Amino acid sequence: MMSTSQLLAAAVQAVAATCALARQIQLASGGMRHITKDDYSPVTVADFTVQALIALKLQEATGELVMVGEETAADLRGVHSVALREAVVAAVCQSRPGLTTTEVMDAIDLGNHDATADAYWTLDPIDGTKGFLRGGQYAISLSYISHGEVLLGVLGCPNLGADFTTTFDQPAIDGTIFFAQRHAGAFWVPTSDATSNPVPMRVTSSTDIAMMRICESVEAGHSRQDETRRIAAHLHARGVPARLDSQCKYAVVARGQADAYIRMPTRADYVEKIWDHAAGALVAVEAGATVSDIEGKPLDFSQGATLSKNRGIVCAAPAFHDKLLGAIEALYH
Repeated sequence: MMSTSQLLAAAVQAVAATCALARQIQLASGGMRHITKDDYSPVTVADFTVQALIALKLQEATGELVMVGEETAADLRGVHSVALREAVVAAVCQSRPGLTTTEVMDAIDLGNHDATADAYWTLDPIDGTKGFLRGGQYAISLSYISHGEVLLGVLGCPNLGADFTTTFDQPAIDGTIFFAQRHAGAFWVPTSDATSNPVPMRVTSSTDIAMMRICESVEAGHSRQDETRRIAAHLHARGVPARLDSQCKYAVVARGQADAYIRMPTRADYVEKIWDHAAGALVAVEAGATVSDIEGKPLDFSQGATLSKNRGIVCAAPAFHDKLLGAIEALYH
């Protein structure tokens, strides 16, 4: 059986191998081809392609694969999905020449586990699909969960570079891969050289609440931006907010480019998915951030494919986390 460190190495290699292809698809005119799923969220050529390739790479590296992926080939098998299906097969075959349509569909469906095993991978192949479609930020998010505990996490962020002066709506020339192993720290490497010496990350932050910088989703449908503004006003925080898509927000806090990430539920019955938070939360925690739900409870990854025991997300530098929880309690309870 492979050690956690060996699994992490395999995960970094798998994500690194798909970052360039995902970016290539984003930049290509045909890469914007997508369909809308039953939950009204978009899914693109890149979502299916990345899931298929990472599943195949992990299966080859580890000898077996138990994975909970966001996508399913069922969305490609219908008569209305012929063009998208053909585009996915063509994209996968850029890296795996000779695969048949059936083999590509089967590779995507390697991610069809139901999160009931003791240990499994979870993957969001393109986290932040709307950002991807806009030409903005997105992440390839892969993690490994054992007995309800996230042991490792990898975030491939092809458009998020190392230069803090570059705005988030300007795709970087070279992206970043962030990764962490539980109790072993958080690190980053450039997407162009994933085998280079990893650079450690630690949360850095002012202790002055007035200077707190909050990052949140670009999409209003993902988090209540009006409530984030209300929380900041309650705390008299005047730091310039940052908006970007995907779990890149966890990485931005982890590397000290922002002080907090707040995700307020958009409706009472909304339940977060594990693949939307597992990798990013671990990267942030291992960099020294504090991560909880909006009630202060740790994120519970022992409930299957969803965070059904949690509501919302607060990821922040330790100096600000309790203050944010206090503001949420004062305003909403």
